[in-house]
Amino acid sequence: MKIVVFGLTISSSWGNGHATLWRGFAHACATRGYRFIFFERDTPYYATNRDSFPEYGRTILYKDWESIRDEAARLCLADADVAIVSSYCPDGVAATALVCDAGRAVSVFYDLDTPVTLANLARGEATTYIGPRKLADFDLVLSFTGGPVLDALRDQLGARRVAPLYGHVDPDQHHRTAPHAQYASDFSYLGTYAADRQNALDAFFVEAARARPQSKFIIAGAQYPLDFPWTDNIYFVRHLPPSEHSAFFSSSALTLNITRADMAANGWCPSGRLFEAAACGTPIASDWWDGLDHFLVPDSEVLIVRNREDALAALDLDEATKQRVGRAARDRVLAEHTSAVRLSEFERYVSAARTAPAPRLAHAENA
Repeated sequence: MKIVVFGLTISSSWGNGHATLWRGFAHACATRGYRFIFFERDTPYYATNRDSFPEYGRTILYKDWESIRDEAARLCLADADVAIVSSYCPDGVAATALVCDAGRAVSVFYDLDTPVTLANLARGEATTYIGPRKLADFDLVLSFTGGPVLDALRDQLGARRVAPLYGHVDPDQHHRTAPHAQYASDFSYLGTYAADRQNALDAFFVEAARARPQSKFIIAGAQYPLDFPWTDNIYFVRHLPPSEHSAFFSSSALTLNITRADMAANGWCPSGRLFEAAACGTPIASDWWDGLDHFLVPDSEVLIVRNREDALAALDLDEATKQRVGRAARDRVLAEHTSAVRLSEFERYVSAARTAPAPRLAHAENA
């Protein structure tokens, strides 16, 4: 199989969750013997914060769409089996026209930001990746978020065939390692700063740090503001490249997962970080959202926190209990939530779209 992707980025994990997922997917493709090509616009932001070029598949950086359109059509789409456009692709509308007119390849739209996409469109805000025909021309629409938003993709955006393709982890890249002293902590949090996560971070993490001044807390991530409410026992790593994630999680006695507000409101939205931590055998304290129990069992595979008291209770669990929760989560994730498992799901969706294509609609509004 030859898979061509027009996406946001695979070369930089700075401030986004796309790159790590695409790297894991590319590795799984290489293991199957597939050809994987990723087109990424060479934007200044990611160029100055580039942390990896995937060793699997081929990454094509381009200056602008005009410079790459003919090559994409001639060299990549002419014999591609699957052509994917992802959310936040800066040339998504133009790529959609190319992909959906290619004919041979199964055309796929993969929304890694579905609740944000729907919220933006509901406010009348234009996007760089959904054009006037919305999603009506794609053979298959995949969503990082499952649950009720799948109906919205059909009803509001005209998607003809929809399926969830959730987050995942590459266990060759994220696994248990020896603890590193610089990341050692009683409670950790890894995530880019987001204003809509701040209330939860304050309640579950900052307030817990104030209540346990003898414990060590550590935050790793990008874009944290100068007025963040630091305490003397909260340590900070400005940006942690994916190559250090395993060491970070393996050095944490407990780690926190917080979900973006739009995604938590819709539910069914496991982040890549959730699975990365679990793959390292680190016990996870997570906010609650609908569908979480589909991926990890509360109390036995993940600890649910709704307020400061829940966070403190998780922090105060004995070491044996924490380790038992961490091991159970690791077993579950390695069995059901790896990049290889997601690729198998992807193969089934593509096969179904190829053998029984959904009827094309004249107008997305009639979906």
